[in-house]
Amino acid sequence: VSYSLQHLFPKDGKNIFGIDSQSGEIRLRGDLDFEDVGLYRLQVDAVDEGNPPLSGHCKVVLEVLD
Repeated sequence: VSYSLQHLFPKDGKNIFGIDSQSGEIRLRGDLDFEDVGLYRLQVDAVDEGNPPLSGHCKVVLEVLD
């Protein structure tokens, strides 16, 4: 299974989160500041290597607390 990350909200948060394409682990790449953005919405897409490949997705909502 291969994982990818789509940033839904806010659009300028693209460099803050990253995903390991093999394990699906989401990690921070930058700093979070409650005063700038209090909520992030991400979409994780997963695709297998079958023939035909099957895919799925889920929404991840991250709330930043002060």
